[in-house]
Amino acid sequence: MSDRKIRIAVLHFSHETVSFLPNETTLDDFFYPGSPAKGEALLQFDPKNYMGGFVQVAREFSEVELVGIESPLWPKTYTGSGWITQEAYRTFTGKMIDGLKEEGPFDGVYLCLHGAMAVRDVPRPEADLARQVREVVGRSAFIAATFDLHGNEDETFLEQADMAFAVKYFPHYDAHLQGERAARMLVPAIRGEYKPAHKTIKVPVISPTVLQWTGARPWMDLGQRALVWEAREVDVYVNIFFGFPFADVPDVGMTVQVLTNDDPKLAEQIARDLAGTIWRLREALLQSTRLHSIAEGVALAKQAVAAGNTPVVLADHSDRSGSATWLLREIIAQTSPTLSSQPLPTPGRRQA
Repeated sequence: MSDRKIRIAVLHFSHETVSFLPNETTLDDFFYPGSPAKGEALLQFDPKNYMGGFVQVAREFSEVELVGIESPLWPKTYTGSGWITQEAYRTFTGKMIDGLKEEGPFDGVYLCLHGAMAVRDVPRPEADLARQVREVVGRSAFIAATFDLHGNEDETFLEQADMAFAVKYFPHYDAHLQGERAARMLVPAIRGEYKPAHKTIKVPVISPTVLQWTGARPWMDLGQRALVWEAREVDVYVNIFFGFPFADVPDVGMTVQVLTNDDPKLAEQIARDLAGTIWRLREALLQSTRLHSIAEGVALAKQAVAAGNTPVVLADHSDRSGSATWLLREIIAQTSPTLSSQPLPTPGRRQA
């Protein structure tokens, strides 16, 4: 392949969908200055994140040509919206497939994804996108993707794609690194120097994202165990998806993925070790942080203030819960019963 360019298509389609929110994510939400993007505009999108890491390393290979296929960026609502509509999904996947056909052929494809995108009547959208891409580029091309660890994934994605690289930390300060890894392994795979073999195991654990901080045990232990396996074995890459619980989708919850160089037995061994570790730790994982109701939290805060244990922080921490005004209402209720009897403002209407 040294006689010609290695051509890699680059696509982006990401959303962390809260399927319980009433406002859908529509086609119009993906249209704004800069989105959709293609060509160099897409390749320069988010230079400190997954895309930036992939582009940086891919361009270190002099024989690689990157082609940015027209793709939507994050919607205007970012993560504050519900189900992606069929119209939005079909419109953009259609544009991507048309772009691949027009710009092809390709030796490889990079998909910059999230993993917790939810689309009306499309049970596993990331896997569905990978399937559509595969139908265009053929089985001889290699498909690699990057993911957020809050993805809801199962074995379906890697039935169509070849490689996946998910962040190991929450907050996700290794996103650029995972983009680098995707490029660093995609090019050797295209050259025939790496033959992806993988194993995926779904673990029946669903947890609130507020519990999943990797700066302390036991959630830290999962990432560290994955890193130990990667250090012990050559060319092994491990993903542990914590899952995104605010989505009514069939693959919600935790997942382990392991990628090896043509060693499916090793992939299965590592995946079973990590899946077993998660299952043994399930109670500790689900009880790692004590969560209080709003009323309990405010009462505890009042007790701390009365005892002089200040400052006190009340955190309404949940993905797009919209409960902050209810927290304020409870503070008022426990401080001034007279004020608490007043009705809450009507949502969306300004009050004098």
